[in-house]
Amino acid sequence: MEKKPLVYFLCTGNSCRSQIADGFLKALGSDKYEVKSAGLEAHGLNPRAVQIMHESGVDISKNTSDVIDPDILNRADYVITLCGHADEHCPVISNKNVTKWHWGFEDPAKANGTEEEILSQFRIVRDSIKNRIEQFVREGN
Repeated sequence: MEKKPLVYFLCTGNSCRSQIADGFLKALGSDKYEVKSAGLEAHGLNPRAVQIMHESGVDISKNTSDVIDPDILNRADYVITLCGHADEHCPVISNKNVTKWHWGFEDPAKANGTEEEILSQFRIVRDSIKNRIEQFVREGN
């Protein structure tokens, strides 16, 4: 059986954006890709991210918030950062064959307002990430 390319999504806290990307790529492309996510730190899984992903039919409630693993980082085929902080502070990758991309998305965890306004921001980011994941699965870039 052929080894699937490993996609490693990175964010600052591995609580929201990287978890959403992880969930969508597993749901839409697990036949093509091995998927992992991590953060520069582990902030725990954001309950609103779980909620808005559930609305989309994707269960990330069993995901864990993990710190970047150098072994996974250096065997990844794709390293994709989802926030500027992770992009700027990503550890050095010794794998010279890795494809590294930055897909920047606003941090919905920083949204203010009523609960509905905050959830609206989460949904906007979720839908943007889903569109980007669908393009990646379709086109491989």
